[in-house]
Amino acid sequence: MAVYAFVFPGQGSQSVGMGADLAQAFPAARAVFEEVDDALGERLSKIIFEGPSDELTSTENTQPALMAVSMAVIRVLETEGGLDLAGKVSLLAGHSLGEYAALAAGRSFRLTDAARLLRLRGQAMQKAVPAGEGGMAAIIGGTLAQVQEICAEAGKGSILEIANDNGGGQIVISGAMDAIDKAVALAKEMKIKRALKLPVSAPFHSSLMRPAEDVMAEALHKAEIAAPIVPIIANVTASKATDADTIRDNLIKQVTGRVRWRESVEAMSSMGIDTFVEIGAGKVLSGLVRRIDPEVSSLSISTPADIEEFLKSF
Repeated sequence: MAVYAFVFPGQGSQSVGMGADLAQAFPAARAVFEEVDDALGERLSKIIFEGPSDELTSTENTQPALMAVSMAVIRVLETEGGLDLAGKVSLLAGHSLGEYAALAAGRSFRLTDAARLLRLRGQAMQKAVPAGEGGMAAIIGGTLAQVQEICAEAGKGSILEIANDNGGGQIVISGAMDAIDKAVALAKEMKIKRALKLPVSAPFHSSLMRPAEDVMAEALHKAEIAAPIVPIIANVTASKATDADTIRDNLIKQVTGRVRWRESVEAMSSMGIDTFVEIGAGKVLSGLVRRIDPEVSSLSISTPADIEEFLKSF
């Protein structure tokens, strides 16, 4: 009998047209997109389904959009497939903004509140640092110790930090643009397999995001948060969160803190998870899971066909 964790994707998994086939096929999915549109007071669903791409990739749209697609999948699994989340799924986790989708799936947040919080989070992160002053880079094929060394050297007199420890030899750094440039050059000198600047608009998950953390702290203290029906593995601690106060604190720290994805997957495996199911757009997390722990199964659900296939064996 499989032991399941449902995991929810973050920024970078978006694509124009995601979720459109779900909305067409299932009233429950359609209702999710309508609810998010109403919560935001605009037709975000039109941007999700039709683009243009540059509007979808704007952070304030990407964040609620990816959550909406994930929740559309969850609602279809529950209504069409009779999924009992609390009875069948042992743990939930999400990558960065995906943690909000995990919490919405786990009933900690109402869907409308998750949409509004993610819209605010995207706007606050975008405003935290003037355009062009901060950035991110992926370091591929280096160890955590090597990347820490790069950050210490290239970040002298500046800010440069590890933003995501994604596992599988993929670590993302974040900070001031001059330090990012130095780090990419240094990684090449150290013969690390690959180092490339990422096409992002801000230095996410670094201490430069402190103004956004303050905005989210205020919003999250006002938000209604319930204990989740399934325990959440938090990004910043890579450990279980089961009460509202801990969840709130983790989400505030997450704005500037490291996404400990490798550690999160390792922790879930150590808790007995043998099957990871990526819920929503893309297949980024299921790929990372396979590289972190080749012993576990991982799959992704984003289309009506995926749902049908999954329910046959679930």
